[in-house]
Amino acid sequence: MAIDNNQLLRFTTAGSVDDGKSTLIGRLLYDSKAIFEDQLEAVESTSKRKGHEGVDLALFTDGLRDEREQGITIDVAYRYFTTPKRKFIIADTPGHIQYTRNMVTGASTANAALILIDARNGVIEQTKRHAFIASLLQIPHIIVCVNKMDLVEYKEEVYENIIAQFEEFSSKLYVKDIRFLPISALNGDNVVNRSENMEWYKGAPLLHTLEHMHISSDVNKIDARFPVQTVLRPQSKEFIDYRGYAGRVASGIFRPGDDVTLMPSGFTSTIKTIDTINGEVAEAFAPMSVTITLEDDIDVGRGDMIVKTNNKPTPSQEFDAMICWLNNQQARPRAKYTILHTSNEQKAMIKDILYKVDINSYSRDEESKDLAMNDIARVKVRTTRPLMIDEYRDNRITGSFVLIDDATHETVAAGMIM
Repeated sequence: MAIDNNQLLRFTTAGSVDDGKSTLIGRLLYDSKAIFEDQLEAVESTSKRKGHEGVDLALFTDGLRDEREQGITIDVAYRYFTTPKRKFIIADTPGHIQYTRNMVTGASTANAALILIDARNGVIEQTKRHAFIASLLQIPHIIVCVNKMDLVEYKEEVYENIIAQFEEFSSKLYVKDIRFLPISALNGDNVVNRSENMEWYKGAPLLHTLEHMHISSDVNKIDARFPVQTVLRPQSKEFIDYRGYAGRVASGIFRPGDDVTLMPSGFTSTIKTIDTINGEVAEAFAPMSVTITLEDDIDVGRGDMIVKTNNKPTPSQEFDAMICWLNNQQARPRAKYTILHTSNEQKAMIKDILYKVDINSYSRDEESKDLAMNDIARVKVRTTRPLMIDEYRDNRITGSFVLIDDATHETVAAGMIM
């Protein structure tokens, strides 16, 4: 199958502190020749100063000074690289429990998650936590990389045993596609190049897997949703009566001639044209940024949504959501927050905390009603006006939101509508 080399794959990495995430990404960049010469020289000199024999691959991603000094990943580090087959964005996320919020942030837009397991330790609690978060965020593809195979003499039975451990608990998770790979990030086995030490493994190396992963069907092409970001009224002779609604297609496909409904007003019209910076197009789909013009002059503004008349989202003022609390300050009972949902902004409150999730054991705590940083909970949210929502599992754009503290203007929670 031909792969569009303009297609962008976002993937996140997760693993315990010393599972080798940063080394794996460094190896991926190094072996695929995706590192600039000045970066390479800087890392080589730092490696030499630290007394390493070769290049310390982890230094390519541990960009913050604290991270370099402590040898850990604290913040989400984004790295970009391109191969002839595809463009990539990597979110290198921390493994510690106190950085759960950072992992949620880095993984929220990912097509795939790389979960690293140390071949010597097998599946541990943090592995289960990272798999649970990947499942919660509806990441479509998970690649379980069993790393440090060189330290277990590249034994197939060690790898097979870890697969069995992972599959035992992952059967409870909602993930469509789980793949397994035995690797040694340090030595480069099965990262970019096929390993000569594991001839028993017949699958493709990691980069080939990422380059050929089918992600087109990950986007919802059925439910047409177009949140309006702004109204364009250019005051020029060329566009005297032009009124266009600009934004990014969240899902589905729009074409001129489609019957559409404007929400929340419920007015109906027909799409006249779909314009881009390069001129008119015959269709628009996610994640294209376009301007839609309509046959009728209707009052539409920022926060409204253009949808197909025969397929509408649910207008709702009260809904259940899974949220991750991101703030140092605990959630205040029935406090007012600003909710940002697509291009819509209004007031909201957490009406009730239904239960908190222990992300190590997957158990529910229905007694605790406190929300502290890194807590994940199912809550009931109420808004001042209806939002046009879909379930997060159907649409990651119209099914997600963030809450802003009105006093501090800090983002305090990220939510997924159930």
